[in-house]
Amino acid sequence: MNMAQNPTALQDAIQKVASSLEERMGQLLSVPERTSSTVISMGTAPKPEGADSHVRGADTILEAMRYSALSGGKRLRPFLTACSASLFGVSWEAAIEAAAAIEFIHTYSLIHDDLPAMDNDDLRRGKPTLHKAFGEAAAILAGDGLLTYAFQILASPKIHPDAAVRCDLINALAVASGCWGMVGGQMMDLEAENETLSVDEIIRLQRLKTGELFAVSCEAGAILGKAPGMMRNLLRAYAHDMGLAFQITDDLLDVEGTRTETGKNVNKDKIAGKATLVSVMGVERAREHSQILIQQAISHLSVFDKKADNLRALAEFVISRKV
Repeated sequence: MNMAQNPTALQDAIQKVASSLEERMGQLLSVPERTSSTVISMGTAPKPEGADSHVRGADTILEAMRYSALSGGKRLRPFLTACSASLFGVSWEAAIEAAAAIEFIHTYSLIHDDLPAMDNDDLRRGKPTLHKAFGEAAAILAGDGLLTYAFQILASPKIHPDAAVRCDLINALAVASGCWGMVGGQMMDLEAENETLSVDEIIRLQRLKTGELFAVSCEAGAILGKAPGMMRNLLRAYAHDMGLAFQITDDLLDVEGTRTETGKNVNKDKIAGKATLVSVMGVERAREHSQILIQQAISHLSVFDKKADNLRALAEFVISRKV
């Protein structure tokens, strides 16, 4: 029985990554004892010497960062990184370190998306959003803290001894999360409220807003493994198709799901006047399109044989999920 036919095996594999990831993120976001040294340690969040007010402020932000980063979630992006890293013999420790950096980026984006200036959400993963729990200023700063910390993590030799590899990884994540990727897609999403977009425009928006971070999550393992460009491109193609199918499923859950099932508010896109593939195509056509995308995604993995079975199973999972 392959993993696509055995959802329990997939869930176990995802949970293994999630457990290692949350342990490492907890270490990275822990509050260390103050010492006389100001050398940055990658074991815990650095806390330089300074006035008590500065230290208290840093501790507050770390608490807010922990509130969001350690609040659970699907952890699909870290799973993609771990799976792609395993294709190229990358160590588990390096894969989890890179996955933590990417998850910090993802978490920062959720914190900022939830703010009143953007999606104005008060519920995330079944509990109050960060700005509701800590205030808007702390939410903005916690998001900023997670964003910048991600690149500090990737700059460490703990990720890879070759500085060129670290720079390649930093560049890839910066492009994927910046104005030519996730941030650009979010701006397009905000500008598109109450506008009529074509299917191609919606796909472009969602590939940037959601797909680029999925793509770099897959590509990260290939970068760490110094994989050929062709294999990096195949993984990016897989992730883009899978990411778009993931977004369609999210939009379907927004239409068909409940607040209890999803752990967040529903019907947000309709209320905000946002165009989605579901609103343009209709529920059934959008669902069919997501299934086509998943088959396309899986087809990109043929070169990896059975080593990519986790990625195949994940692709099938994303369109059947209920949260």
